[in-house]
Amino acid sequence: MNKSLTFPSLAHSRWLQPLKRLSKGDNPARHLFTGLARNLGVPLAGLAVFLLLWHGAASNINTSLGQFPGPKQALQQAQVLYQEHKDERIKADAFYQRQQARNAARVAQDPDYQPRIRAYTGKPTYIDQIGTSLVTVLTGFILASVIAIPVGIVIGLSNSLYAAFNPVIQLFKPVSPLAWLPLVTMLVSALYVRDDPSVPKSFVTSMITVMLCCLWPTIINTAVGVASVSRDLLNVSQVLRLSWLTHVRKIVLPSSIPMVFTGLRLSLGIAWMVLIAAEMLAQNPGLGKFVWDEFQNGSSDSLGRIMVAVITIGLIGFLLDRLMLALQKAVSWDKSVTLR
Repeated sequence: MNKSLTFPSLAHSRWLQPLKRLSKGDNPARHLFTGLARNLGVPLAGLAVFLLLWHGAASNINTSLGQFPGPKQALQQAQVLYQEHKDERIKADAFYQRQQARNAARVAQDPDYQPRIRAYTGKPTYIDQIGTSLVTVLTGFILASVIAIPVGIVIGLSNSLYAAFNPVIQLFKPVSPLAWLPLVTMLVSALYVRDDPSVPKSFVTSMITVMLCCLWPTIINTAVGVASVSRDLLNVSQVLRLSWLTHVRKIVLPSSIPMVFTGLRLSLGIAWMVLIAAEMLAQNPGLGKFVWDEFQNGSSDSLGRIMVAVITIGLIGFLLDRLMLALQKAVSWDKSVTLR
């Protein structure tokens, strides 16, 4: 065994670093406290300042519906919304239990009877609307990614195609979802003619609008990443005479993954922002429709409920961004990416 290789590797092992610091007279408690203060204390302090500013501003703002909701009112409405969700689930369970009891009694009288279970038609709760929004945005984002990544690879591999498609991309990239939505609505109404309650037209309209708006960042970043592959790697591919597909799979994709994920991260953020506006206008039963309905409702609790939705939208957007960064770190060769 080569001791010159073994002992240095042990000396640099991560699990031995605390022992090394102790041997040098370092205080581990002090390092732990410093790390907690930096990673936990500073964010909590920032959050506390935000809540204080929010409370102070809200207490001095009066609207036609009453005082602007502060943190306390928003928390109360969040609890009310969750309780409404629990009450609705209890009603749904009771509804299905009554059906099962009636069907069991009917089958006892007539063994040939084929029982049917009717779906519960109660209004969607706030939690249900969050689920609808997540399904809509992820469906549109995945479809956009399936289209954008191959298109970006093909464009990035050809200077001529890049020059040809770049004006089209730059033309449609800044288009607002409010401009796409009327066109998508008419297109869906003309082509989606079947009556399928499991996939309503409002869902299809919102999903396609999201897809159209989040295509472009992924296409652009993928194309730039592919075009920026090292010349040395391209020369290796030529020397080995790799086929086009093998060249893309072995050389292009591994090298361009950081840029691809940058585009995916941007696209997912845009998709989540676009979704709320699309759901408001398409009346897809998600968070966007919830905000619009509460605005139209105009009750004394509406502002607090809208504020809960705003916080929920921001929190989910943050979590989606963290998820995309964690996925990038898991699949990319560049392990230096940080979750910031």
